[in-house]
Amino acid sequence: MASTGCESVKVLAFDVFGTVVDWHGGIVREVTALGLDVDAGAFALAWRAGYQPAMRRVMSGELGWTLIDDLHRLILDDILGKFHVTHLTEAQKRHLNKAWHRLDAWPDVIGGLRRLKSKYMICTLSNGNLGLLADMAKRAGLPWDCILSAEVFKKYKPDPATYLGVAKVFDVVPEDVMLVAAHHDDLAAARACGLKTAYIERPAELGPRMPKDVSPDPRNTLHARDFLALADVLKC
Repeated sequence: MASTGCESVKVLAFDVFGTVVDWHGGIVREVTALGLDVDAGAFALAWRAGYQPAMRRVMSGELGWTLIDDLHRLILDDILGKFHVTHLTEAQKRHLNKAWHRLDAWPDVIGGLRRLKSKYMICTLSNGNLGLLADMAKRAGLPWDCILSAEVFKKYKPDPATYLGVAKVFDVVPEDVMLVAAHHDDLAAARACGLKTAYIERPAELGPRMPKDVSPDPRNTLHARDFLALADVLKC
């Protein structure tokens, strides 16, 4: 039987936004439900585009440690102005900002996670804050063994403290942890810390107008179409 190179793996740590849940579709749904007179797809992309610059403000020290919920609100206030949305009440803005708590899982996720959970410890490793991830898991039925967040480590990915923190939490060596993600930059940072990596194809992550290139990177330990295919490879 061919080896997958994963025989030592004990913990599967999952990126969440884009890998586990469809953030673009969820934000489009929420923007549409509020009746905002905007291109909902463009609004979703603009909100997500503010994510990395906002985190860099924290990592550079310009901002103190800030939860993703609060960064999302800073970005939202900015893009509401850019999209000329001026009529929302404060309560509506707070509700819209919590849209990130109400995202739907991709269709393969629940079944795939249940199979993977039968063999491995499964946890999140997300820049999302703990309250956000717990709300999301409760609503979507995500069967995590543990929710880990940048909030636990007070560092955002791709800081090594996040990837190595997973190994520390579970008292294993880094190569006993596999990061599962739909983003090659996240996986590259994990590999640099000694973790194994599995790339998941999410061609629709950015919406129907921006299909993603999901070509394999041979440096990853595994490449799978979705979570069910990953479970097949890992014989779960």
